[in-house]
Amino acid sequence: MLAERAPKPLSGKLMTDMNTSGASAATAQGPLAVYRQRIAAGDIKSDPDQARVVERLDQLWRELATMRARAPQAASPASRSGGFLAGLARKLMSQPAQPTQDRLRGLYIVGRVGRGKTMVMDLFFSCAPVRLKERIHFLRFMQDVHQKLHALKAANPGMADPIPPLAKAIAARVQLLCFDEFQVNDIADAMILGRLFEALFADGVVIVATSNTEPSQLFQNRPGADAFKPFIAIIRREMDTIELDSPRDYRRGREQDRQTWLVPADAQAHATLDRIFVHQACGANLQPVTLEFIGRSFEVEQAAGPVCRFDFNSLCGKPLGPNDYLALARRFPVVVIDNIPCMGQDEANLARRFITLIDALYDNGNLLFASAAATPDKLFTEGEGSDAFARTASRLAEMGSESWLEHGAQAAQAAHSLARA
Repeated sequence: MLAERAPKPLSGKLMTDMNTSGASAATAQGPLAVYRQRIAAGDIKSDPDQARVVERLDQLWRELATMRARAPQAASPASRSGGFLAGLARKLMSQPAQPTQDRLRGLYIVGRVGRGKTMVMDLFFSCAPVRLKERIHFLRFMQDVHQKLHALKAANPGMADPIPPLAKAIAARVQLLCFDEFQVNDIADAMILGRLFEALFADGVVIVATSNTEPSQLFQNRPGADAFKPFIAIIRREMDTIELDSPRDYRRGREQDRQTWLVPADAQAHATLDRIFVHQACGANLQPVTLEFIGRSFEVEQAAGPVCRFDFNSLCGKPLGPNDYLALARRFPVVVIDNIPCMGQDEANLARRFITLIDALYDNGNLLFASAAATPDKLFTEGEGSDAFARTASRLAEMGSESWLEHGAQAAQAAHSLARA
């Protein structure tokens, strides 16, 4: 039985706890007690490696319980009169940063795919005894950061550096930030993260993150990797790294649907995807759609209601990035992809974009139907980043399970009904 994932919010927004009416039962008991209760109830199986990480999270839960919660910062007259962004840009006064030794250390949970990292972090998040807390997939967080930076620059053309006011805005609304799937693949993200996180830690924000990559290996072997090393030093200084390496991949072994991943990508597979596309369109007409976001546009040539369709090269063979794929995932609950090839060293960029695409679809709970040259675990076995592709193969296995399809079908139907209303 899987050490379960928390339900994904269909809105794609931050999972936020702002309840001030009192501590919940989980908040009062702590993550270790709740973890043991779930084992006793048969909801999850006992896993010594998970239990070890939960014990460390329980320590942080106790430390947070003794930390005085910060009250939300009241809007200043400047922000009320000139709009939030303009007011924030003018109001850079803040409380003095806490000394490093007085700050709580966050936690960086690293391990192979499917070992329960997300489950234990979500359990901790539900128990965390603070009012201002947010849990978000790291890909979404960075998209939100880019959007806010774009808005700050647009509202304040003369602003030299929008990162400090953005950090103040984040620190004003959260005391605890929990990131799922912490990974850095984009040079634009890498250039922002060091100063942003330095400012967040200085303002006392506690960060817990899950990742498949050791801190020392983040963004390595990439152009600009040397400039990213100070951020790695910040992570080591402010967060404890703990490994979760259970011997079992909990995403594997679920009942699979044979219509989601079609091998090989031949004429029969193409005809099957034709039928799936028509069925998922629910009678909507085929028409192109243009997605507009952060000053960019993304052309979707084949779309009908809640479903879109692409040839692999038109989706991953172009210079698209996380924001493009997130916009696609949010607009279309169902995605159909034809002709996914096997990839090697020469196709490392294709594989990297495909990884980013699947991250966006997975986090958003999308349905995926595809034809491919091979099963997911045989698509990219050699080349830079092929080791990281194991996470993608594991996610694709989960996205082909009956339970995923049932949940995704309900979400797609709800989105289609809303669009027609």
